[in-house]
Amino acid sequence: MEQQYPSLLLEKAVNEFAKLPGIGRKTALRLVLFLLRQSNEEVEGFAQAVSTMKREIKHCKVCHNISDTEICPICADSHRDGSTICVVENIQDVMAVENTQQFHGLYHVLGGIISPMDGIGPADLEIDSLVQRVEEGGINEVILALSSTMEGDTTNFYISRKLQPTGVNVSVIARGISVGDELEYTDEVTLGRSILNRTPFQN
Repeated sequence: MEQQYPSLLLEKAVNEFAKLPGIGRKTALRLVLFLLRQSNEEVEGFAQAVSTMKREIKHCKVCHNISDTEICPICADSHRDGSTICVVENIQDVMAVENTQQFHGLYHVLGGIISPMDGIGPADLEIDSLVQRVEEGGINEVILALSSTMEGDTTNFYISRKLQPTGVNVSVIARGISVGDELEYTDEVTLGRSILNRTPFQN
């Protein structure tokens, strides 16, 4: 039986919250009712924060991580090891690797992985910009830190072939991560060890 709402404005707000991943209509209703109990200032602050984020957030020109500036703080940090690039699928994976505190190089965010079933090919990802970064020189190692899935392995293979002419060392994180696991949901200790125990990529 469809939920009946006493207000069309309430229903509209619930519909918007229910579009968020992992948020069902019951949870959406709880969130909306919570906001309804807050002061106008608090709700306006919440709405303003989301609106400002969407409008002003940038993607780093170098690594494609999200940033408040043209160059993200990681790429701008002179204390990082600029000779090593860790290639990840998305922004959540940058955060996961950073939380391990075991990697001190730079990143490259692909924006996804090759997945023909989803219509995602190499041209849809930031692979050419990665090759360009390596070709510009100063990079000794590229670490492929993608999920242990068929799509992740396919993307690893494709990138390694594209980087082969550059002569750069290409490694892959150790399989301490179970096959099929997403990097984002791997615990920090396991992920940290997987990075430290990385191995040369084998075609």
